[in-house]
Amino acid sequence: MTDYSTTPGGEKVLVTGVTGSIGKATVEQLLKKGIPASQIIGLSRKKEQIEDLAAKGVEVRFGDYSDYNSLLRAFEGIDKVMLTSAVAFTDRSTQHFNAITAARQAGVKHVVYMAIMRKEGSGRIMPEVTESDLFTEQVLKSSGIDYTIVYHPPFMDVLSLYFDPNPYENGIKVPANNGKMAPATRDELAEAHAVILSTPGHANKTYSLGGSHLVSFAGIAKILGEIKGQAVPFTTITTAQYIDGIMANGVPRHVAEFITGWVTAIDEGEFEYQSGDLEHLLGRKTKTYQAYLESKLA
Repeated sequence: MTDYSTTPGGEKVLVTGVTGSIGKATVEQLLKKGIPASQIIGLSRKKEQIEDLAAKGVEVRFGDYSDYNSLLRAFEGIDKVMLTSAVAFTDRSTQHFNAITAARQAGVKHVVYMAIMRKEGSGRIMPEVTESDLFTEQVLKSSGIDYTIVYHPPFMDVLSLYFDPNPYENGIKVPANNGKMAPATRDELAEAHAVILSTPGHANKTYSLGGSHLVSFAGIAKILGEIKGQAVPFTTITTAQYIDGIMANGVPRHVAEFITGWVTAIDEGEFEYQSGDLEHLLGRKTKTYQAYLESKLA
């Protein structure tokens, strides 16, 4: 059994973006694995929303990906950095470059970066994501710092954002057929991060963190129907119809197109690869979508 009572050599681990769901969950998973709070540092550019982590004894340092000097100060004395990727519709490449360069200058030994899963050989460019991921990976691999790159699948716990909030009344209408993905929950992915950050043997490796179970949007409609014993109609619509439907709720076109790109990528199998890496890191299979929904409805 792995001993999580301390990181190797009592290393200091800094997790960026701790006011976001993945960053915060990664810190919480490190604590669950018995890593002393004194060895965990959170990085945030928001001075609010961090009281709960501070109350657990986690030091929170303030830093902004766009403020290089703030990163230098934040990374002082840090051994490992969990680089939570910047949000879409920002200059992700510059922000990530700043973080990696500051980490190197500050003497950080190991950086873990979360990217989005890509299907080998597909050539698909996900707007706001793929190009900056590729750039960041190149910068990290050439930095001289030990690296680990974790490729994330779609988050199971946000899949409902892709379809009508009342599927039992309105069905699921998406520009997809039966294309499948291998989603995982953000907590499962955060736990994998915590394992990588708290155990040896992950330097200069890449992990594809697809979940254990494939599911399609048509399959989600079937699962929802089985849970309540009430059919959920599934309808394939055009991308134009889907975009129009999102925009009807006040969402700007560029955001609607961004969301649509994810649905079509899912349907075309961009995120269906199952390497087994996530199961190996967790030591178990990941949740099925049905189990996830039932846990939320319980």
